[in-house]
Amino acid sequence: MPSAQPHELERYAALLRETEHVRGKSLSRIAWQRLRKRWSAMISLAFLVLLGLLAIFTPLLPLQAPRAVEMPRASHEPEFWSKAGSWGAQSKAIPDEIPVLPKIEAKVKKKGSDGQITEKMELVDQPNPAIEQLQTGFGYDNLDFFTRWLLRCRVHFFGSWSWNSWCGTDHLGRDLMSRIFWGARLSIATALIATFVSLVIGVTYGAVAGYLGGRIDNLMMRIVDVLYAIPFVFVVIFLMTLLENPQYKEALAKIYIDRMMVFFLMIGALFWLTMSRVVRGQVLALKHQQFVEAARSLGAGNWWIIRRHLIPNLLSIVIVYLTLTIPNVMLVEAFLSFLGLGVKAPDVSWGLLANEGRQAITPVIFHWWQVVFPGAAIALTLYSLNFLGDGLRDAMDPRLRNR
Repeated sequence: MPSAQPHELERYAALLRETEHVRGKSLSRIAWQRLRKRWSAMISLAFLVLLGLLAIFTPLLPLQAPRAVEMPRASHEPEFWSKAGSWGAQSKAIPDEIPVLPKIEAKVKKKGSDGQITEKMELVDQPNPAIEQLQTGFGYDNLDFFTRWLLRCRVHFFGSWSWNSWCGTDHLGRDLMSRIFWGARLSIATALIATFVSLVIGVTYGAVAGYLGGRIDNLMMRIVDVLYAIPFVFVVIFLMTLLENPQYKEALAKIYIDRMMVFFLMIGALFWLTMSRVVRGQVLALKHQQFVEAARSLGAGNWWIIRRHLIPNLLSIVIVYLTLTIPNVMLVEAFLSFLGLGVKAPDVSWGLLANEGRQAITPVIFHWWQVVFPGAAIALTLYSLNFLGDGLRDAMDPRLRNR
């Protein structure tokens, strides 16, 4: 083999020095650069991030108590500027501060291992009027530790001062803007948990069915067809009726599962059907590719190939489909709450607010704000998710990389 000439070696060395300054781009980085060019997707992403942050830190905002009933303010129109000429006012349902009261000694009844009940003197918390005010307005006794801590911070920083009823009040005088913010927490949580459940079940089920093929694939898909034929509303009514039975309710309470958790899991478990079909179709197209054949020839097992080779190549399609599943889950939650089968008072969600707003528009009364603002919250969220999903589809599709 003839040796390279000196000038060729210098040229190769120069090329090597140039390549040291060239950095490759990962698929995720390329997708992000392409996504940033879609202004509609970026605006939607910014809106969804802001909505998520507001939902998490809603207890910290100077909002009025969402459960505080004030009949003199029933069905008031939106007021952006109060009579006093300010953007906020004092709320009767929120204390100026939460004092820490010393514990008092009282008799406490306890049941021993032998079944006998004995009375002992112990230090217990005495009734706190400030906490009772929060219990009335915010349902303080049903909140988790993080939400309680945020409420205490809100009382510490803002006291009883709160924003005016910028979105008006409902038929019981409750602030509509506060209920929309608090309802966002439950609606978004429902969508995320149910979508995660459908993702885990649907991707696993569809990938296994598509890769194994044959009779197993045929059997698994017929099961999906049977589940598709079951009326969804009947399943919801059946399960919600079972949960009203005290026997089942106590059994679930022992394992720390309440009605809302079952509601989340139920929606997710019924939304995995379409996900499994989408994943199965993609796996059928990928399982005969060369990289799968190479992994199989090296001795890789079926589960290894599915987990390390097929599912990573489906992430772009799965992520795009998730952005379309979340709006569907939110609509289903709103529909079930609208029918009275989902979220129930005193909890609040966007679907429950839409149902209350529907009752506020009759030939006799026309309280438009009770429909417009909850409907606008649902519509903006759904539009943002759809625009983001459309942008992710174009950004992650390698066939559109040079367009």
